[in-house]
Amino acid sequence: MNPFLAFLVRMFIAIPTTAAVWLVSYFGFNQTFLFSTALSLAGGTLTYWIISVYLKYSFLKRHRLTRKEYRYINENLNEAKQKMTRLYKALISIRHIPSLKQRLELMRITRKIYSLTKKEPRRFYQAERFYFSHLDSAVELTEKYVFLSAQPKKNRELDQSLHETRQTLGKLQHSIEDDLYQILADDIDQLHFELDVAKHSIKTGKNSRLLEEGRR
Repeated sequence: MNPFLAFLVRMFIAIPTTAAVWLVSYFGFNQTFLFSTALSLAGGTLTYWIISVYLKYSFLKRHRLTRKEYRYINENLNEAKQKMTRLYKALISIRHIPSLKQRLELMRITRKIYSLTKKEPRRFYQAERFYFSHLDSAVELTEKYVFLSAQPKKNRELDQSLHETRQTLGKLQHSIEDDLYQILADDIDQLHFELDVAKHSIKTGKNSRLLEEGRR
């Protein structure tokens, strides 16, 4: 569940609970205002905590993850987010206009991989090559390119290095595209299966109609 939506759910339940506990304590059991307030806050806090635990348990169960696995994935996603911020900053800083479209596409693909993994953490295991190899390489190459291209005086060797770096980034982008396809591999297979079932159903229905028409 979206973190903000989960927060709203917890508050939507906890606030009425807090109010109900206060009303029952103050008017129903004739407790003091201070005691009723303390009791209601304790009840609201407990309710908030129970809902939080339940939502997290449901989330882990739905994605077939243990707490340890989710913590491991989340730590790596937090690190990846920082690396992607560095990557985007470097890509935007590059002033080579012909490669602009390629750089925007690289940003789009990496953002897509991250969002898919964030939404469905179990996909992380299908994207390990991206998070542990290709993302690091992209950050290092782009930051080094920005540093070298910012030098006031260039020579043939430096220009050649910049050209080779752009080519390598292009190849790396293809590898990252493959990472995205790897993440989506199960979805693509499932789609093909459903397409085959639908085609078979349509073909069976068509044959049945032809058979009925032939009998008339």
